[in-house]
Amino acid sequence: MGLNREDAWHLLTEYTKSDSLLKHAMAVEAAVRGYARRFGEDEDDWGAVALLHDFDYERWPTLGDHPNKGSEILREKGYPEWAIRAILSHAQEITGVSRDSLLEKTLFACDELSGFITAASLVRPSKSVLDLEASSVKKRMKDKAFARGVKREDLTAGAELLGLPLEEHITNVIGSMRERADALGLRGTL
Repeated sequence: MGLNREDAWHLLTEYTKSDSLLKHAMAVEAAVRGYARRFGEDEDDWGAVALLHDFDYERWPTLGDHPNKGSEILREKGYPEWAIRAILSHAQEITGVSRDSLLEKTLFACDELSGFITAASLVRPSKSVLDLEASSVKKRMKDKAFARGVKREDLTAGAELLGLPLEEHITNVIGSMRERADALGLRGTL
């Protein structure tokens, strides 16, 4: 089964109504698609996995339910095991599924970072990702009160999994998110 965005979007919006969760899914999708291009992988496959990585979270936010409930639904719908495994691996601490494939590593690397970049964009005077730079994101990472729910070690571990310096990884994700600034609500005043 080849994955496509339309099917993934329908499934996501069936289970997720929160605007912020939908925008998070789209931000992770943008970042993962950017890396798929960079790595010569299928953007539709990778993008669909990114869109669906948290599709069950709104209904089953409890530790252990997410992403396991979603994985059961994906299996019932005939999604391929490689896609399900990638989604399970983004919550390795809960599922025990290791991050082995390039997609699994990329999904983890982009998940928390895209959320952090969104937060960093929204506190700028412009409220935009278009004028955000990696140096500003790194500075925000040092402020433990800023986006305190994001584990800084996850941000750095993601870059390490991809074999990239942190600043380069941040720059890549910002660049991918800029391409979707309007859809993400991150154009701001620019």
